[in-house]
Amino acid sequence: MKTYGLFIDGKWIPSKTGKIFETKSPGTGEVLAMFPQGTKDDVIKAIDAAEKAFPKWKKHPAPKRGEIIFKAASIMREKKDELGSTVSQEMGKIIAEGKGDVQESIDFLEYIAGEGRRLLGETTPSELQNKFCMTVRQPIGVVGCITPWNFPTAIPCWKLGAALISGNTVIFKPASLTPLCAAELIEIFDEAGLPAGVLNFVTGSASTVGNEIVENPRVKAISFTGGVSAGVDVYTRAAKYLKSVEVELGGKNPQIIMDDANTNLAIEGVLFGAFGSQGQRCTATSRLIVHEKVYAEVIDNLVKRTNVLKIGDPLDPTVNVGPVASEDQLKTVLNYINIGVKEGARLICGGKRLTGGIYDKGFFVQPTIFEAKHGMRITKEEIFGPVLSVMKVKNYEEAVKIANDVEYGLSSSIYTKDVNLAFRAIEDFETGITYINAPTIGAEVHLPFGGIKNTGNGGREAGTTAIDEFTEIKTVFIDYSNILQKAQIEESSRNM
Repeated sequence: MKTYGLFIDGKWIPSKTGKIFETKSPGTGEVLAMFPQGTKDDVIKAIDAAEKAFPKWKKHPAPKRGEIIFKAASIMREKKDELGSTVSQEMGKIIAEGKGDVQESIDFLEYIAGEGRRLLGETTPSELQNKFCMTVRQPIGVVGCITPWNFPTAIPCWKLGAALISGNTVIFKPASLTPLCAAELIEIFDEAGLPAGVLNFVTGSASTVGNEIVENPRVKAISFTGGVSAGVDVYTRAAKYLKSVEVELGGKNPQIIMDDANTNLAIEGVLFGAFGSQGQRCTATSRLIVHEKVYAEVIDNLVKRTNVLKIGDPLDPTVNVGPVASEDQLKTVLNYINIGVKEGARLICGGKRLTGGIYDKGFFVQPTIFEAKHGMRITKEEIFGPVLSVMKVKNYEEAVKIANDVEYGLSSSIYTKDVNLAFRAIEDFETGITYINAPTIGAEVHLPFGGIKNTGNGGREAGTTAIDEFTEIKTVFIDYSNILQKAQIEESSRNM
């Protein structure tokens, strides 16, 4: 077992307090590593280092920044199996998904490294003669990246890669459930040759480390992924300093199965969408909305398929579902299952914590399916666990009404062979992402990711929009007429 420090100004150092915390496997309870409980002073030290490194990093040519990021991706590719195992051990997702988390990190770093040869602005004609107009992108400065535990390598890489290629320096606070995955990322970036002070890593509580990152006026922008209440708190705290803030929050994502759908394909999709990563994705399929003509068939086959899912050690390649990430998460899931029962939803599959043998050492809960009515709490609130609510509808219009009647707007899905209906759904769904004949999960790194309503505040990560939250736009006018020209002034008045 290894004891880590904080990574500040290119060095691993201890926190002055000497206080530490453990990161444990949710499957076995094994202590995996020890980390410092960072303090306000530690964050300030990291900000000092980032401020010092910023001028030189800003002037480092963007293509050269891209070379370092691409090298980090190459190192990660070499260590994919090792890092994927760490993801599975520390977070609990099965090994195929642990490696998938790392592959997504690799894909994005390779993609964003290429942005170093673009960082595109605009050119546009001037309304005046002998005048040139354009925009350029410039880094913001020191930025704070605060990440969750459910994608412990991919989401950090989305943020860090975009921030670094844009020329910013970074204060990075990972979730306290998965600091080991984050620390291994830091080691990779360091090995790739990132200059000292450009990327700084401080572990610790949200109330201490997180608040100082959010409220310190020298941190110019915040990128946060997490729950709605925490996101609102971050947003309002940072607003006092007029910081640029992007928050990516929750989801209550619907999959609709129409009466003409390939139901076998749709069931495959919902199994992956609802129970992949134990339902601990902001894009997880937590609501299944089924046309009445195929409802009985779907329910029967879905329950049969769910009941044979193998639950166990996430490192076992034959296992389909691992443990939820923590005891608190287990309590939350079980509490929602109880709420569903009390509300009158019909529990048709799962619903219990698993005990005995290996299950006693971890936080294992059965994949759970309810037949529910729209409006029940389990159909409206984000559970973030392997709990699926199934609802019957008479037609497409009712399905869309239910799909949209939640506070979130991240991902949506419809299974249908009707191309006209598919295109209606693209327009009708109130979400930032829509899938046709695919589950609500499966985002690709070269496309924008994000949502509307309480899912976020309008920004998008990944894809062509990845650098938007980490750059300022400067508009440039170049007048080579050698006379004073006055835009918007009538010709007769220009000689005044």
